[in-house]
Amino acid sequence: MADPATYRPAPGSIPLDPGVYRFSDATGRVIYVGKAKSLRSRLNSYFADPASLHSRTQTMVRTAARVDWTVVQTEVEALQLEYAWIQEFDPRFNVKYRDDKSYPWLAVTWSEEFPRVFVGRGPKRKGTRYFGPYSHAWAIRETVDLLLRAFPMRSCTSGVFKRAQQSGRPCLLGYIDKCSAPCVGRVDAEEHREIVADFCTFVSGQSGPLLRRLEREMKKASEAMEYERAARLRDDIGALRRAMEKNAIVFADGTDADVIALAEDPLEVAIQVFHVRGGRVRGERGWVADRMDDSSTGELIQTFLVQLYAGDETRVDEGSPVPREVLVPELPSDPTVTEWLRQRRGSGVSLRVPQRGDKRTLMETVTKNAEEALVRHKTRRASDLSTRNRALEEIQAALDLPEVPLRIECFDVSNLQGSEVVASMVVFEDGLARKSEYRRFVIRGVEGQNDVASMHEVITRRFRRLLEERAELTDPDDPDGPLLVDPTTGAPRKFAYTPGLVVVDGGPPQVAAAEQALAELGITDIALCGLAKRLEEVWLPGEDFPVILPRTSEGLYLLQRIRDEAHRFAITHHRGRRSRTMLESALDQVSGLGEIRRKALVGHFGSMKKLRAATPEEISQVPGIGPRLAESIATALADRPPAEAVNTATGEVLD
Repeated sequence: MADPATYRPAPGSIPLDPGVYRFSDATGRVIYVGKAKSLRSRLNSYFADPASLHSRTQTMVRTAARVDWTVVQTEVEALQLEYAWIQEFDPRFNVKYRDDKSYPWLAVTWSEEFPRVFVGRGPKRKGTRYFGPYSHAWAIRETVDLLLRAFPMRSCTSGVFKRAQQSGRPCLLGYIDKCSAPCVGRVDAEEHREIVADFCTFVSGQSGPLLRRLEREMKKASEAMEYERAARLRDDIGALRRAMEKNAIVFADGTDADVIALAEDPLEVAIQVFHVRGGRVRGERGWVADRMDDSSTGELIQTFLVQLYAGDETRVDEGSPVPREVLVPELPSDPTVTEWLRQRRGSGVSLRVPQRGDKRTLMETVTKNAEEALVRHKTRRASDLSTRNRALEEIQAALDLPEVPLRIECFDVSNLQGSEVVASMVVFEDGLARKSEYRRFVIRGVEGQNDVASMHEVITRRFRRLLEERAELTDPDDPDGPLLVDPTTGAPRKFAYTPGLVVVDGGPPQVAAAEQALAELGITDIALCGLAKRLEEVWLPGEDFPVILPRTSEGLYLLQRIRDEAHRFAITHHRGRRSRTMLESALDQVSGLGEIRRKALVGHFGSMKKLRAATPEEISQVPGIGPRLAESIATALADRPPAEAVNTATGEVLD
């Protein structure tokens, strides 16, 4: 790697103006593109003391061999040029959002003499109007099938249309009144285009005027005793209403908005967008990206907004790609994004964070979809056999292990301000979780808030059990090998299995505690490492510097999944114990409330939070709880406010 000092620009040569810069490697390939309000201030920060830079930024500046820049007039111009360069050079160190799947569009070939409607994917074509994208192709096909009842426009391919013209007979849709059959002259080109225009108007969200017009025509037909036509119009109205039910109204004011939410972890980020037009969700779309740096949520939102609205492919109808309102979970770090959006739209754009009401509720729904998309992406990535094998091989190479760690055990500690200290052990074999072998520990030999001592205790207990089972279960025919199956019951003795790698959640202090515990037990043949959450550094025993795995490393991704699973398992155990402890302590002073009635309360309400919110009348519905006792319980809970629980390792507030 190059020394940044070898290509650092001369002092004073970098302008103070806004602009865009790009770092290139020794081969001339652009590896990073960025923008700055002041080029000199921003670029000088890259050539500061390397110890002050983030590890991923250090990697970038050491990979680069040259830096260039272009001066622009305004920050908005810098934003536009940055996007253009990212699209042109595809730099490896920039965050690039990519579709997590291909989404279908509803297309109308407006440039043809007899326009047709179809559902398709892929790039757009000139002369075609597009609506969407939609989440499911089958859902939009069902909607189109309903709409063809009211708007009998052409939906057949060019080949089918030409054959019908030559034979003089329409296709099946023409016979069942789901096509006006322009192929055989039932309607002319102008009449058919009017039908298509009504279809496009309805799909774009302007359903009210069409429904009112059809209702008026139905009444006129009924008054004129044209009952057959009135019945057909009634059926058309019913079909349109059923199609409308597939897109529930979310904003009563008919707002046009894009609702954007994200779910992130230290390695990846998933973003979900709901396109709302005319107060209805007209489409949704998702992206995932690898996190190449330590960008904040605001910076991730800013990058995404530029990539989303810079091209015309994001349109959900024939209007502007930017709606009147854009709802985000956090405002972008650069306020010039709002001005850039206004220029893209050609009029005012409201970029804000919803705080209450329907828009806040929809934001929560989009957030849940983003979280599920991230989980699905991780699941797909973890389920691939070749990917898991590559991850294990990368871990072996990075930690210099004698063999691939087929069994990995990870330990985490959680506590509530020094009380109710618990620990978890999770097991991954061949890169997959073995939940049947997870274990929970209650730490009793440590007083106060001491994660290092707690880690020492849990490692000692787990591997003392390993030694005990090895000693108990020895095959007489092979004294040197442990018997991993109980000869009496035939059940596997899971603590007798030796892991290929032990991972602890933490940095050098936790690793040193685990190493000491293993040494005290005389165990020297088990590899050990720690994974620090803040910078995703891998620490080895006795080393002064961590092992830095690349951000794209499947090995780092697997270690992070294992660590996060141990953290989740510990938090779940901790919450359960805390809930029981709080319930017991709050109800200790209630006279006449014994253990059986406490269990009945927990079983009826399910959690301490719901019990606190219950009224005396609701509590009295529990079998064995009378009105007077219910009043005493409600008073005791009201006098004892809930405590705030914090995981001392992460600072996370436990609900």
